[in-house]
Amino acid sequence: MTSKQGFNRDIKIAPSILSADFANFGLECEAIEAQGCDWVHVDVMDGHFVPNITFGPQTCKAIRPHIKGVMDVHLMIAPVDPYIEAFAEAGADVITAHVEAGPHLDRTLQAIRSAGCRVGVALNPATPAEAIEFVLDRIDLICVMTVNPGFGGQSFIEAMVAKVARLRALIGDRPVHIEIDGGVTAKTAPLVAAAGADVLVAGSAVFSGGSVATPQVYGQNIRAIREAAVAAIRAEKAA
Repeated sequence: MTSKQGFNRDIKIAPSILSADFANFGLECEAIEAQGCDWVHVDVMDGHFVPNITFGPQTCKAIRPHIKGVMDVHLMIAPVDPYIEAFAEAGADVITAHVEAGPHLDRTLQAIRSAGCRVGVALNPATPAEAIEFVLDRIDLICVMTVNPGFGGQSFIEAMVAKVARLRALIGDRPVHIEIDGGVTAKTAPLVAAAGADVLVAGSAVFSGGSVATPQVYGQNIRAIREAAVAAIRAEKAA
């Protein structure tokens, strides 16, 4: 992840390993990085905060040696605080917690920072942008859920584009990324990129049709999403 000094809003593609081959996580992480992704996104679900169970700290620790760049860990769990240290020790570069996961968001964000990680905060679709207005100076990233969290492969909720634009206005000149998680494709990426998002999490849109044996498909998918998003930003600036 870029430092505060080297912060930029260039489009970053963060494939979600929720859509990868679970039997080949290490090779999958290596393949997507070799094919041009920017971050590796890990969706952690507990079967309580969201209706699915995925990965824990041990999975993050196991794949960390296979990731050269940013490991972006999205905690869809409640409570969050007791597990922050474990994910930090497992090698997370970014840890994102949900506004809705606990009563003391400011404390949670401080705990992530104290653990040595970049700080992310996520908003479910029904949660307004203003819910994080008073913690903007504590965070490095806002994750906008453009599907209801819990499962990959869901359809993009287009009403979230307005939320992205609202968040971009709230951020102002702060060095805070806006990340999109859910339903990102080459068709939806331009909508959120034009509204101000710069980190695009994509699962099936990256991994579909490819494998560790045919990783070039991952590269084609990554480039298609990035090119569509960049074109939309250029069009927005030219308008």
